[in-house]
Amino acid sequence: MTTAVPLLDSPFPERAPTDAIALRPRWERPALAALLLTTAVLLLWNLGASGYANSFYSAAVQAGSESWKAFFFGSSDAGNSITVDKPPAALWPMALSVRLFGLGGWQILVPQALMGVGTTAVLYAAVRRQFGPVAALLSGTVLALTPVAALMFRFNNPDALLALLMTVTVYCVLRALDGAHTRWLVWAGGAVGFAFLTKTLQAFVILPPLALLYAVCAPTRLRRRLGQLLLSGLAMVVAGGWWVAVVELWPASSRPYIGGSQNNSFLELTLGYNGLGRINGDETGSVGGGARAGGGGAGGGGWGETGIDRMFSANIGGQISWLLPAALVLLIAGLVITWRARRATDSLEGMARASFLAWGGSLLITLLVFSYMQGIFHEYYTVALAPYLAALTGMGVAVLWEERGSRAASLTLAATLALTAVWSYALLGRAEGYLPWLRWTVLVAGLAAAVGLAAGVRLGRRAALGAAALGVGAALAGPFAYTLNTVDTAHAGSIITAGPAVAGGRGMGMGGPRFAGTEGAPGQGGFPQGTGRRTGQGAGQGAQGAGPGAPQGGPGAVPPGAAPGGTGARAGGGFGGGPGGGGGMGGLLGGTKASAAATAALRADADRYTWAAAAVGAQNAASYQLASGEPVMPIGGFNGSDPSPTLERFQAYVKAGKIHYFIGQGTAAAEGGQGATRGGGGPGGGASSAIETWVKATYQSTTVGGATFYDLSPS
Repeated sequence: MTTAVPLLDSPFPERAPTDAIALRPRWERPALAALLLTTAVLLLWNLGASGYANSFYSAAVQAGSESWKAFFFGSSDAGNSITVDKPPAALWPMALSVRLFGLGGWQILVPQALMGVGTTAVLYAAVRRQFGPVAALLSGTVLALTPVAALMFRFNNPDALLALLMTVTVYCVLRALDGAHTRWLVWAGGAVGFAFLTKTLQAFVILPPLALLYAVCAPTRLRRRLGQLLLSGLAMVVAGGWWVAVVELWPASSRPYIGGSQNNSFLELTLGYNGLGRINGDETGSVGGGARAGGGGAGGGGWGETGIDRMFSANIGGQISWLLPAALVLLIAGLVITWRARRATDSLEGMARASFLAWGGSLLITLLVFSYMQGIFHEYYTVALAPYLAALTGMGVAVLWEERGSRAASLTLAATLALTAVWSYALLGRAEGYLPWLRWTVLVAGLAAAVGLAAGVRLGRRAALGAAALGVGAALAGPFAYTLNTVDTAHAGSIITAGPAVAGGRGMGMGGPRFAGTEGAPGQGGFPQGTGRRTGQGAGQGAQGAGPGAPQGGPGAVPPGAAPGGTGARAGGGFGGGPGGGGGMGGLLGGTKASAAATAALRADADRYTWAAAAVGAQNAASYQLASGEPVMPIGGFNGSDPSPTLERFQAYVKAGKIHYFIGQGTAAAEGGQGATRGGGGPGGGASSAIETWVKATYQSTTVGGATFYDLSPS
């Protein structure tokens, strides 16, 4: 077997031949073990502080741990009234964990952290095959220290599993290219199909560049290449389509309503609210929506301005863009160096070039989609960029280091480091008062290392290695600090961000700083940290006129249909959840606190009912469901705008004795927040409004632990 021989003047071994894995140096296995162990510690550190994290998904996990039907469909409650607004694949590992170990924050979030370790391992394997262990270690380190990656692999949103599956997809495509192996291409299709069951059409974003790359560069005849791509597509359809087929063919009367849709159709959800609507902003059923929903910005509406600089904006830059300029430069440099290779990938340079095209194409197309999508956009979506960016960084540095004897290569490497140091200095300056010494240290150290790298081989091996080590430390210091801040801070609610609060937001109507729990207990949404706003009851007084897009407490853009947090939002109707009130935006951003008295009431005689209670909005319902362990029907789904159930169906449930209580939002919340829950986002909002009106006109209310309860039982 052919093995690679380390270069005399480089810590990087030669890129591995396409038919063999390079001989592992003695230090590689301990180094890889250290990388994975450190990543695991980083992701598991202080994990329990986030409690139930996003209670919307945690409630579905709890339901799936109690009911296999809820598990299969991804229902919000064990009574199977409605599903979450995503396919259920991301819920399955967490639900299995809860089935095995019981309900709790750790049981829900540990599978997510393990996905982060898995993503790092797959990325390492992909980069190592062509660029050696040092490049792979650098790529894995960059991924682990990307703030938004540390955030999402410690949270229970679907993005963690999606990032893992997209990394697996690129790895499988590269393995397929290395010898035109059908088996690996079929595995790639299967990974994409399962990613579709994680976050629908986002899984398809990287398909065009990867399919084109294989069609052009695979080392086999064109007819066979096309046949292999068709087989991969078939695997994708089977892996992602079986569940869709079951749901669409299942009688609607005996399955839960498809949350997020207006016609109880998963295909409508996929193509509309969760699909093309995210691109063009035409999102029926959305809260606020994008350009079609009004609002400011250059095309982004309440979700921020669109444009090529979106990933560098104040709200997003600190999440992902620390090494993004460097990755783009390194992509160009890597393609220039490897462009002399033949078209096919049956040579060392050909596979190296294919790797740059695969990771670079995935980065660029995802970057363009995120930059110009006009619908709902949250900062944490950018975790999808992290594996591509990390791979390009490790690969590009390795190639330029090998070529550093060339004046052009050494200057490019130095310029890339200088650019990274200057951009890190700018990003650190946005977090006012946060480690002010660090930005100057990064700038000085980065520029000094760049000068050393520019000298190239004239410095000698030891001096060059010293400059490289200093440069790597300077480049990673900023994201490392943000990552430490992220793992040391509890995150809960529907909208979260990594790192400290920053100044100079761009009017992201729903995307201010991270939201911390308002309940003082495991994870139910709330206020941006670092804004000086109080949480809980009466918090609306401190947030008058401020929307989530106002990181420093100034005026912010509130999406249409949402109640601004003014004086009328006291007791939870604004952005915070107070006792008995709605959660953020009437329960959208975070649920309310379930008191001990309310929890006890829900548990009393719960076995006599299908649902212990019903509440408008999934976040509100989730809070009571997680506290009591009993099914709570989320009327209207996540936004309160889905037409589920209709008034007639709800009345039939009540008549049949299937619902014990209806939980209202309280007088204070009605003044400031009910309109946001019932009416915002789409035509279905009228159903939840009609139900609440009927309940109030028909039944007497009582206060239970600060919450307004209506007893719907026949007695």
